[in-house]
Amino acid sequence: MTQQLTLPIERPPSYAAADFVPDASNEEALRWLLAPGRWPNRRLVLAGPVGTGKTHLLHITAEAQGWDLLHGPDLRGLPPLPERGVALDEADLPAEEEALLHLMNACAEAGLPLLMAASRAPSRWRLALPDLRSRLAATAVAMLDEPSDALLDALLAKHLADLQFEILDPYIAGVIRRRLPRSAAAMAEAVARLGRASLVAGRRLTRGDALEAIKPLFDDDSGTSGQDSANPVPHSPALL
Repeated sequence: MTQQLTLPIERPPSYAAADFVPDASNEEALRWLLAPGRWPNRRLVLAGPVGTGKTHLLHITAEAQGWDLLHGPDLRGLPPLPERGVALDEADLPAEEEALLHLMNACAEAGLPLLMAASRAPSRWRLALPDLRSRLAATAVAMLDEPSDALLDALLAKHLADLQFEILDPYIAGVIRRRLPRSAAAMAEAVARLGRASLVAGRRLTRGDALEAIKPLFDDDSGTSGQDSANPVPHSPALL
């Protein structure tokens, strides 16, 4: 039976609640999100490495609570006062620091919850405004860690599904799991590289094409590099 690696069709990632996988790496954030009314000053920051689920949790919470969903890089001027609350992604990258300060003040004065997501804890944000730093210092932080191996495998499957990309060759899937750094960002980047390679080629990738696309991501310090040299790529004239 011919094994194929199908051509991807780009589409937005799914942030459905059913697609989120609870894990030890995100249990602290999930506990905080269960009770927004208990957040100190009605504010919470979700912080953690790229790909650990911060944006996913932000979308789930905003939809469930009916909150406005905003993005830091779009934050300028005087943001409109929300009716029920705000979920702010990339909060550490506001287009204008004054706009973030205004938003925090407006939510505080109205007693509305403000959920923010960022790659780092607020103490590490590069901010110039002292008032903004002060308010963030009084904001609760829930850290998300790198996922467990089981969750990484689930994330790999989700990224493939988001891209409508299916790897039917278990060898390539095994290489991704074995040779890449065990991080959420690495899994996402591997799938993105495979997708771009297929789109550029305009055809289904061969096994060699797929390996070439993800080879720059290989973690040769993981102690697994010898496995592939001892087990060279199986010859297959079929497309993947």
